[in-house]
Amino acid sequence: MAFGLLSVFIPLYVIGFRDVTVLGGPLVALGVMMSVAVFCSIPASFLWGWLCDATRRCKPFILLSFASSAIILFMMTLPFAQNIVVFVILYVIMQFLHIAHEAPKNVLIAEHYSRDDWERSYGYYRLSTELGLIVGLIIGFCLSVGVFSFAANLSSTVLVSYTLYLCSGLSIVAFILSALLVTDPLLIFERRLVRIERAVDFTYRSVAVASRVLGGSYWYDPPKRDSFKMFALAIVLFSLASSIFFTPLPVFLSQGLGLSSSMPYVGSIFTSIGATVGYFYVSGRARSMDTRKQMSRCVLFRSVLLFALIGVIQLAIYPSVLTFLVLIFLGFLFAIYYILMISVSMELIPAGKSGLFDGLVGLGTAFGSFFGPYLANTYNYVPTFFIAALLFLLAFVFIKIANKF
Repeated sequence: MAFGLLSVFIPLYVIGFRDVTVLGGPLVALGVMMSVAVFCSIPASFLWGWLCDATRRCKPFILLSFASSAIILFMMTLPFAQNIVVFVILYVIMQFLHIAHEAPKNVLIAEHYSRDDWERSYGYYRLSTELGLIVGLIIGFCLSVGVFSFAANLSSTVLVSYTLYLCSGLSIVAFILSALLVTDPLLIFERRLVRIERAVDFTYRSVAVASRVLGGSYWYDPPKRDSFKMFALAIVLFSLASSIFFTPLPVFLSQGLGLSSSMPYVGSIFTSIGATVGYFYVSGRARSMDTRKQMSRCVLFRSVLLFALIGVIQLAIYPSVLTFLVLIFLGFLFAIYYILMISVSMELIPAGKSGLFDGLVGLGTAFGSFFGPYLANTYNYVPTFFIAALLFLLAFVFIKIANKF
């Protein structure tokens, strides 16, 4: 809930700083802050993932994540944080520490459930977090339009402080619930067992093919192994494209389409609703889905949707309505892609490197967080969205290469 509210509040808050020109202007300052934060979170992902596997403990890092978020969000309300440079530093530190829960969360789910239940378990986890994001976005929308009676009578400065207090309080609640409810797995072996099974299966299929060839059979279908290097490139490109599109999106909705300041919250709510449906869908159908094929289709359809959105904007055919409709489908496709990709990654990533997935996502997000606002500021929004669509298409190609077609 806290980070759902912050996902829209922070970009709008940053571009409103009086001294924002110190970092090159509103959109550039937003890009600098987001990209630096994510770049710093990349080594953090590897660090927390390595510590989680080395200590065989997940809970301490989850508690660290929520406690640090609560403290830093409270610090953002203090007078010294009203300087754009100080605010950026606090935000970067918060992201470095907040990422501490990501790799341990992935390990917790992978080790608590068998491989056949990973997609469904990750789906239910993401479904619950997405519902929290929607509630946070709805709260942000209500605050922005003054639906709450107390909010309608507050100045913008005081409302900003109240919003940060609320997010800090929600992080404290998350910390308390984690302390009470999260338990470390008694044994950590499921991921290692899955890799052993994959190696045995590959060896068996290789021997079966060799025996047919030696027996005089002309049928030859060599066993295939997934190429994680290609998957890694696809992960980076997908997160790069997503970040290029979504980082300047709140500003595009409020300024590019000339909508009210509450509409960015509405856009994010629509995206989260689509994602919620997607997580529910994949949780119920995980065992019957062709993981690799469905994952590549989701990436391709995201590319097609962005090209369609560009046409809508250029032709001015109900741009506001159709933009929100596209956001719903983008959220739906992301949910399916994310669950399938993280399950495949946990199969292929060796123990001790559980933070690699978040590091790859962070690498693409870091570059996209800067180049999205920069491209929008330099060339406008349509070329920016076109580049994002091309990157999604390229990610689709790499996934197909990883699957050996």
